[in-house]
Amino acid sequence: MRKARFPMSDPIPFLRRLFDRAVEVADPMQSLAQALPERPEGRLVVIGAGKASARMAEAVEAAYGPCEGLVITRYGYARRCEGIEIVEAAHPVPDTAGLQATARMLELMRGLGEGDMVLALISGGASALLVQPAGAITLEEKQAVNSALLSSGAPIGQMNILRKHLSRVKGGQLAAAAHPARMLALLISDVPGDDPAMIGSGPTVGDASTPADARAILERHGIEVPQSVRDVLEGPSGVVPPGDPRLSGVENVIYAAPSQSLEAAAEIGRAEGLTVRVLGDALEGEARELARDHAALALEIQGALGPGDAPVLLLSGGELTVTRKGDGVGGPNAEYALAMAIALDGAEGIHAMACDTDGVDGAAEVAGAALGPDTLTKARAAGVDAAEALARNDAHSFFAAIGDQVVTGPTLTNVNDFRAIRIAPKG
Repeated sequence: MRKARFPMSDPIPFLRRLFDRAVEVADPMQSLAQALPERPEGRLVVIGAGKASARMAEAVEAAYGPCEGLVITRYGYARRCEGIEIVEAAHPVPDTAGLQATARMLELMRGLGEGDMVLALISGGASALLVQPAGAITLEEKQAVNSALLSSGAPIGQMNILRKHLSRVKGGQLAAAAHPARMLALLISDVPGDDPAMIGSGPTVGDASTPADARAILERHGIEVPQSVRDVLEGPSGVVPPGDPRLSGVENVIYAAPSQSLEAAAEIGRAEGLTVRVLGDALEGEARELARDHAALALEIQGALGPGDAPVLLLSGGELTVTRKGDGVGGPNAEYALAMAIALDGAEGIHAMACDTDGVDGAAEVAGAALGPDTLTKARAAGVDAAEALARNDAHSFFAAIGDQVVTGPTLTNVNDFRAIRIAPKG
């Protein structure tokens, strides 16, 4: 068996290497070209939205040359394109820039014919960046609902159902606006299960949910909304059902997904002689609860290891949630890391890293955090209390104080959360 390149006393660089590789294989400049057909002869219009959409547009022009189009991405995520216009807007709470750019995108597709083609580039973050509220809902009301959703602890699937029924572009409506032109939608998945209808709230995918489903989500999570929202949810929905003729010329292709990134990290682990277990790429739930479960699993695995056994590497992806009750600065990955550190309570030989592959975890421009046996010791030395930080949903401040944040800047892609736990035998 090959000896591990990184000693047990310094596993954090190894975990960071795994994360960097997971991000690298999802970089559109590395992966999108193989999903493109030959450039069509008729009119080609490129549209898109999401944290990775500008990088996707850059990759399209690298393959096709200058193109006509408009793509909306997060502030700070723009890339230079020759023909495609890149607009930056707010995420996770939408703003006027996204509202105006979405209106222009719809106008760009107006009047397209059967001989034309729309190339749609959709990645995580499109839900906030594509903004056209339904009915009489104002942008301010849309912002308030979005903020309430983010703090509610609702799973991403439920969030997206509600978003679809409050929008004029989500739930297949963007694709319907391009009819009768053909549409190829290339998607980067950031949702558990890789359901195209859930990526960016499915602007190019038909959806069978109903306004009643959306109302039930509001009730289940106790989300208060203005009358304009209730009026929309009591009336007919604009969401396009599967099988609608306006979607007959639409093809949706997921070309990058969390499973690919996890497997790339797993390959490195195996090459280093570790025993690798992939727990899945679709894990959901409260971040702190999953962290406790994973801490218990890590301790159980460690208890079964003998002195000469290879370390075990646990990998997982998905999208966790945080039910916000405190006033701190946190995100699901940092909260997971903090809760795990508390649950492990300094257990030797167990190190972990939890990061969002887009480089932004919750409310901070930070990808996530790393932890090890010395995490709580360093916290005491820095004068910060782990339990108090967790109670306040203040995980980012906690890891900033001890110097264990993972900061990448914009990664220009998004295949959801990445978690790695390295478990060495005791001693």
